[in-house]
Formats: sequence, structure tokens, C-alpha cells
Amino acid sequence: MSQLTLLARAAGLGGIAVVGGLAALGGAALTDNLGGGTTTVVERSSSSSSSVDSAPAVSQEGMSIAEIYDRAAPGVVQITSTSGQPARVTRFPSDEPAPDAQQALGSGFVIDKTGHIVTNYHVIEGADQIEVSFSNQDTLTAKLVGSDPSTDIAVLRVEASSRGLTPLDLGDSGDVRVGDSVVAIGNPFGLNRSATAGIVSSVQERTITAPNGYPIDHVIQTDAAINRGNSGGPLLNDQGEVIGVNSQISTADGSTGNVGIGFAVPSNTVKSVVAQLIDKGKVDRAFIGIGGTTVDPELARLFRLPVDTGVLVERVGEDTPAERAGLRAGTSDVIVEGQSYRLGGDVIVAVDGSRVASLEELRDVLATLRPGDSVKLGIFRDDERQTVQLKLGRQPRVP
Repeated sequence: MSQLTLLARAAGLGGIAVVGGLAALGGAALTDNLGGGTTTVVERSSSSSSSVDSAPAVSQEGMSIAEIYDRAAPGVVQITSTSGQPARVTRFPSDEPAPDAQQALGSGFVIDKTGHIVTNYHVIEGADQIEVSFSNQDTLTAKLVGSDPSTDIAVLRVEASSRGLTPLDLGDSGDVRVGDSVVAIGNPFGLNRSATAGIVSSVQERTITAPNGYPIDHVIQTDAAINRGNSGGPLLNDQGEVIGVNSQISTADGSTGNVGIGFAVPSNTVKSVVAQLIDKGKVDRAFIGIGGTTVDPELARLFRLPVDTGVLVERVGEDTPAERAGLRAGTSDVIVEGQSYRLGGDVIVAVDGSRVASLEELRDVLATLRPGDSVKLGIFRDDERQTVQLKLGRQPRVP
């Protein structure tokens, strides 16, 4: 059996806590559940600067690994997050030992000349102090601008001269194809700005679990070697553009190292999340409040469902928009080949007239909406097509 591993490297007295079959560093608990994804593309702008410090323009032909590294490495940083208060000297003795400071090492990259840096949420989770080390050996204290546990993304900011910052461009992860060449740059095991190369192994079909338990859709799978300390570093295409933020790896039993299966949060998701974090310091997501499973032709045939695509509603949360709208949950549990299903619930097939064929498509549609929006859900209840009016809520911090 394999397991997914978050890639921050614990550098202090903290260790690895195995939670729900996944290895989590720094106490991040992982559970599998439903939630809203983020696919909206928001372009960013950056201030102009000296060409000496900016990444050089590239041709339409792919660059070599060395060229990609020379162009991107100056924009990659090492992040050291420290949590826990150091021992304090007082006039009164105490029987309670003071907590030891915990450190985690990760990676990140500069995205603009104003000092914004992207990294993983789990790299800085719970940190009391965050330091960023640059390729010129400068180390600066960073401020947390905002974080989004649901996509494992955080934005930091440092006060630095624009001439000393080399922003990396965010590419279009929607253009990524299986077989494309990629380069990962980061700080595995604290080894500064190491580069590894590989290919894209899978796109669009993969979903990983965020630190707070929600799914992250459309992640990019790669065989480029990424290890602990790579968390938050860029995955780059052959144009030197960031197409993903390295976040997790799949590991074999008894191992915590790379086995050639790594996952990066796609850049189109990162664009939207980063724009909201810089603007508001948080991300608000539309929320329905159901648990369900994707309907496919085989499932429809097996359970005699009225449609062969859609989302079978298995659970409806209490005091959620779904419950208030009257959506019906499943009532009968069935196990098929070790997989559990709850039958008898509604099947969602459309949102505001747009066809929804899977859980991923439902989350993609929700990502374009905001809490408080009203939508019309097209559903099948038994064999009858119906329309349900629903006012979207705000996604809770945890499922």
C-alpha cells in the first residue's frame, strides 16, 4: 500500500504523525471528504524592473534543464518556519517544562517585485516566525499575507528591494499534457535550490487531500524526484513557467522518500487562490453541504439509476444549504467489491442549466460561484427530473 506524504521537512524536535493512512508533518491532519475546488484563472500583474534582475525572455522552443535552472533558480527560496515559544526566564520556579521550538523547512518562489512569495500552507502552518532565504544568501523575516488550507497554498511577503527579486511567471496548467517535460526546483532535506527533471505522468484525473481534509482537484502528477523540503517549490515547464506548486508524494510502506510519484497543485488553481489571498487574506468558497459519489454508466447499470452520469447524493449535512433546499440523501447502504455506496438519494445532473457529470465537475462549477449566490439544481429523484432552488453557503474551514 502507498501513502501520500506532505513534503515539508521537520527540522526541530517535531516528527511525523501518521493520520488516516497519510503521513503529515507539523501536525497537519488529513481526512478524505468533499469540498469546493478552484479553477478560475486570474492573471496577475507586476511592476516593471531592471532587466538585470528579471527572468530573461524565452523562445517558443523548449529550454534545456540548465537554461530553466539558470532562469528560475534565483526566484526560488528556502522557507524556515518556527513554532512554539522559547523557554522564558521568570522569578518563579515551575514544574512544567517549557515547550521546545519546532522548525520546518520548505520551499517557495517569488511571484512579483513587491515581495510576494508562494509556498504550501503546511510549510507555515502554526508558525510564530517565518524566515525566507534567497539565492544571494540574504535571509529576511516574512509576513503571512494569507493562507488557504483547502488548496494547501499560502502567500508570504518580504520587505526587499525590487532589484533583488526575481519573479517567476505562472503558466497555464490547462495546457499541460502527459509526457511534457518538467523541472522541479526546491530545497530537499535543506539542500538549497536543487533541481530534478522528469515528465508529467498524469493530468486532470488526479485528486489529493488538502491539510484540512478537502480535495484538491486536477493536480499534476510527475515522476520528477521531489522529497521532503520540496514543499512549496515550483514545478516548471520547458518554457520556465510555473505550472504547479509541489505539495505531496506517494510513498511505499516503510518509506518516506520519493518513489517517482509526486503531485503539484495546478497553476490555474494557484492564480485564483493567490489573487484572493493578496486581496482579502482569505478564500471564500461556495458550499452545498453534501457527500456523494460520481455516477458512471457501470454504476447506473448496477443500481438501475435513471441517468448514467451525475452526482449521487449519499449524505446531506445538518443545517446546510442542501438540507434547507430539501435535497434527499441516501437511505440504503450497499457494498460492492469492497466499495460502500448509499442509495436512494437524489442525483444532481445540472447547475443553472450546465450539465454536471461528476463530483469534480460539480466542484468546478461551485468554484465559479460565491457564498450567497442562488442556483437551480437539476436533479433526478427516483425517475423524475426536478429543479431545486438553493442558496449557496460558505464552505467551513474543515469538513
